[in-house]
Amino acid sequence: MEQGKEGVMVAKMMPQQNPIEQLQARFKELETQFKGWLAKQSLPVEVALVTATSAAQGAAIGALMGTLTNDMPSSLLATPPQGSPQAMASFQQAQSLAGGPLVQARNFAVITGVNAGITSVMRRLRGKEDVQSSMVAAFGSGAMFTLVSGMGAGAPNQAANAITSGLFFALVQGGLFKLGEKFSKPPVEDVFYIKTRSMLYNLGLQNFEKNFKKGLLTDSTLPLLTDSALRDAKIPPGPRLLILDHIQRDPEMRSRQGSGR
Repeated sequence: MEQGKEGVMVAKMMPQQNPIEQLQARFKELETQFKGWLAKQSLPVEVALVTATSAAQGAAIGALMGTLTNDMPSSLLATPPQGSPQAMASFQQAQSLAGGPLVQARNFAVITGVNAGITSVMRRLRGKEDVQSSMVAAFGSGAMFTLVSGMGAGAPNQAANAITSGLFFALVQGGLFKLGEKFSKPPVEDVFYIKTRSMLYNLGLQNFEKNFKKGLLTDSTLPLLTDSALRDAKIPPGPRLLILDHIQRDPEMRSRQGSGR
């Protein structure tokens, strides 16, 4: 009972977490649960669901963009240019990319839906998601977008035009994948704070995770923690008591404390 009262008092003294951060954390948790459930389904079911949900998201984004760009003067795209086939092809490309909300919703739905569906298939077949799988998915979405949008419909060989667009999409997404891979690698130090992070979240003290990292108080140091060590990490008295009490009550940490003596 006293433990619960102390937790409530500490929670009141601590600054409230940002509502946006709470919403993001909740959304990420739901997304993780959905992906876990999806991974247990058969390949056709997974591909169908992933394609449908991604296409819906893409359609919403496309409709919004189409609404924002719907003020473009229609006279600019009403009269086809007179001249070379290259000029006509460019005009048709502009028409396919400058449609209203419904056209843009269709285009984005095709791009995102096909991309996500192929990515899902490649992940199941290859057991991983890498740059090769990403480029294959981008190629498929680029080629399908060209066929559905009618871009290059006046070209002598529409299949070749679709392949060219697919290759362009694949190169762009491959480059973005490698760039994102380079900058999104989690810090190596995070793997040393898995138990620490879990403990702090269970106690409602997640705001003090940075104190543990700054003091290099990793998972292996948890059974050795003392009040002075936590004080040096600039953790207030209330949270220190909760942390030490949790360690004393945890059977695994208590056994490690006994074996270390």
